[in-house]
Amino acid sequence: MTSLPAAEPVDGMDGDLGDEPGDDLAGGAVRDLLALAGSQLTDTGVVGIGIDAVDLGRFRTVLKRRPQLVTRLFTPDELAYADRAPDRVPRLATRFATKEAVMKALGVGLWSFRLTDVEVVRVGLGAPVLALHGAAADLALAAGALRWHLSLTHTDTVAMAVVVADGGLRAPGGAPPRSTGPTGHGS
Repeated sequence: MTSLPAAEPVDGMDGDLGDEPGDDLAGGAVRDLLALAGSQLTDTGVVGIGIDAVDLGRFRTVLKRRPQLVTRLFTPDELAYADRAPDRVPRLATRFATKEAVMKALGVGLWSFRLTDVEVVRVGLGAPVLALHGAAADLALAAGALRWHLSLTHTDTVAMAVVVADGGLRAPGGAPPRSTGPTGHGS
């Protein structure tokens, strides 16, 4: 089985927005990488987008009725992170929404992979990132999804996740690189 590392920021992104059209943080970083590679790399763009919303009341009820379900849905690190909050349900619900959004971004159905194969990773106070393991990582590589962008939010009633699967940079005619390295950061 394959593991994809958690996403990390690109070195050299200093927040200078520049004054050329499209010269934003991400575009500037891609342009700089392409220049360094002598334009031998291309940005393959978006592979898929997924969004999911979870009703916190319904999710809380399901977890109360079936407390053993959490071990099928969440990794030990995700559970530990959620347990540090006074109410763990919003944190778990955003993570569940993320897992569903990843399935949508990859265009696969429910239970195409174990939900614990998709992990929301936190490092300190930094933004959450995704780490894919096992069948989820294999499906992502087959789809050409090498990088992931994640946005999470919740209110008192709803948790939401938006996921963008990105093809990353590739050499002309090249296949995506295969990652067999570590799964990324611990939470």
